[in-house]
Amino acid sequence: MRSLRNPNRQPTHPGAVLREDVLPELGWTHVELANRLLVSRQTVSSLLNERKPIKAEMAIRVSRVVGGSPQSWIRMQEALDLWAAELKFKNNPGLAPKALAA
Repeated sequence: MRSLRNPNRQPTHPGAVLREDVLPELGWTHVELANRLLVSRQTVSSLLNERKPIKAEMAIRVSRVVGGSPQSWIRMQEALDLWAAELKFKNNPGLAPKALAA
């Protein structure tokens, strides 16, 4: 199945979705989100400011508090991680693994 997303555009970090869409819609601050997720404000801040990826446990917490499935939050992160890895190899071809000769 082919994606409709432009492969040249960086995928959106799950923290940006929370920061730009979810929190304003709910009228919550990052402190309120941290309290509801039962994690520290620093943890939420790192996620919202895109300094840390969303991991499985946090995806479960987020899905239970704001909705969506844990898988959807993880897929957002995976898309970003794969895009960054592809860009790394595109910009530095010498780092890319070589295919086996047929």
